[in-house]
Amino acid sequence: MQTSQNHKISYGSGGFYVEPVQNLESYCLPSSENIDNYSSSDNSSQTTYPSVQTLEQYCTLESASTSNSFPCQNSPPALSFSSNNSPLSKIESNSYVLRPQHSLEIASGPPENDPYTILDLDDLSHKMRELETAMLGPNVDMLDIYGALMPGEADSILLEAEKWKKMMEMVSRGDLKEMLYTCAKAMAVNDMETTEWMMSESRKMVSVSGNPIQRLGAYIVESLVARMADSGSTIYKSLKCSEPTGNELLSYMHVLYEVCPYFKFGYLSANGAIAEALKEESEVHIIDFQISQGTQWVSLIHALAHRPGGPPKIRISGVDDSFSSYARGGGLDIVGKRLSALAESCNVPFEFNAVRVPASQVQLKDLELRPYEAVAVNFAIMLHHVPDASVNGHNHRDRLLRLAKHLNPKVVTLVEQEFNTNNAPFLQRFVETMNYYLAVFDSIDAARPREDKERINVEQHCLAREVVNLIACEGEERVERHELLNKWRMRFTDAGFSPYPLNSFINSSIKDLLQSYHGHYTLQEKDGALFLGWKNQVLIASCAWR
Repeated sequence: MQTSQNHKISYGSGGFYVEPVQNLESYCLPSSENIDNYSSSDNSSQTTYPSVQTLEQYCTLESASTSNSFPCQNSPPALSFSSNNSPLSKIESNSYVLRPQHSLEIASGPPENDPYTILDLDDLSHKMRELETAMLGPNVDMLDIYGALMPGEADSILLEAEKWKKMMEMVSRGDLKEMLYTCAKAMAVNDMETTEWMMSESRKMVSVSGNPIQRLGAYIVESLVARMADSGSTIYKSLKCSEPTGNELLSYMHVLYEVCPYFKFGYLSANGAIAEALKEESEVHIIDFQISQGTQWVSLIHALAHRPGGPPKIRISGVDDSFSSYARGGGLDIVGKRLSALAESCNVPFEFNAVRVPASQVQLKDLELRPYEAVAVNFAIMLHHVPDASVNGHNHRDRLLRLAKHLNPKVVTLVEQEFNTNNAPFLQRFVETMNYYLAVFDSIDAARPREDKERINVEQHCLAREVVNLIACEGEERVERHELLNKWRMRFTDAGFSPYPLNSFINSSIKDLLQSYHGHYTLQEKDGALFLGWKNQVLIASCAWR
C-alpha cells in the first residue's frame, strides 16, 4: 500500500501551492458532532471485585528516575501491550485481577476460536436457571411462586430474564460495538454482574490485528478493566509506564503523519491563514503553544522564502510538551537548531525563542515581545490538553486565549479534534470516544495491512494511550478534554476575537493534498472553518481568528 508524500506550501501566482518536502516529523494524533441516543439502565446488581491494594501488588509504576523515563505530564503515559497473553485472569466469583506481569497487555493474534461462534442454547438456559435460583431460591416451583409474588415482582423478573436473553443474542451475533457499549452502560450504573460478563465475552472477540472494531475494542476492553479496578483517579499507579525508546516513538509518530492526512490538513490550513495575514510584514513573530518537532514550520519557511519582494525576518517562540520532548530525546534546542539550519539554507533571516514552561503556565514575559514585530499565534491540536475551570478551578484554557488577545496578533489559528469529551459524563464520553477512534482506525485500515507491525505500533503507542485516558481516567488524571468547534467559537468570542475567514485557495490546496490518500476522506467548508472527516464522522476542524 502506498503512503502519501510529504508536502509544503510555496508561493505561486496569486497564492501558494503544495509540493514535496523532505524530513517531516510529527506529533502524534489523534469528532463526533452527533452522539448516539443511548439511554441508561437502572440495574444495580453487584458482585465482589478485588481491591485496589490487591491489584497494586501485581502491577507497579515504572520508576521515572532514569534519564530515559518518560515524564508523564501533559499527556498520559502509553501502555505496554505484549504479543502473547492477556493480563487478566478469571478467578472465583467471576472477578478479574492483573497477572503479575507488571504491564497491561493485549494479545496481538486473533482469538483461538472464531469470535463469532454461535453460543449453545444450553448457555442461555443455564443462565436463566442461575437467575431464577438467585432470585427465588433453589426449591421453588415457578408456577407457585408467580401466584405468591407481590404486584410488579413478576414483571421485574421477566424484564431481567429478557435483558439477559437480549445480551445472549447480542453475543451470538458477534455485535462487538454494541457489546462494548452495553458493558460501559452497565458500568455507568454500577451493574457489575453485567459489566463483568460483557467484558469477558468482549475479550474473546478483540484482536490488535483484526478489523477496526476488533482492534479498537482491544484497547477499550483494557480501558474498562482499568476503570473498574481503580475508577481512574490513580490508574497509572497500578499500571507500568512502559514506553518505546524516543527514536521508536518518533518513528511511530512519523508513520501516523504519513498514513493519515490529519496533521497535514491542520498544518496546511493554519499556515495558509498565517501566510495570508503576514504577507505585507517585514518582521514576524510566530508563537506556537505546542511546537512539537517543529514540523509545521518547515513548509511555511519554504513558502516565505519565495514570497514576492523577499522573505520577512522570522522569529518563532516554541512551547514544549513532555511527550514531544521524550520523542525527540532532548529539549527545544534540537528544534531550534533544525529550523535555523533550514532557514539558513533558504536564505531566510531566522531566530528561535525556546519557551521552557508548560503551555498552561506561559506568561507574557516568556514570549519576549518586540513592538515592531507582527504577531501570529498558533494553537494546533493542543488546547484540549489545557484544563479549564471544571478540572481544578483554574481556567488555564480561557486564560491562554485572553493572553493571546493581549498580544494583539494579526491572526490566531486553531486546529482541534472535533468531538466532545471535556465535561461529558462517562457514558456519553465513552460513545464519543468509540465513534471517533473507530473512524480513525478505519482510515488507517485503508492505508496499512492489518498484520503490519508498524500499524500495530502506531495504534498502540500513539492512539491507544488517548483511548485509555479518555475512558479510564477522571479529574486531573484525564488530560484528553476535547470540545466541539461551536464551544471553541464561544471561548474565542468571549476573549474578544472575531473570525478570520480562511482563503479559498487553502481549501483547494487541501483538496489537492487529499488526492494522494486512499479512502473516504471528506472536506467541508462551513461558517469560515474547514472540517476534515472520514466517511460520515468529522474528525478535525480548523479555523482562524483576529
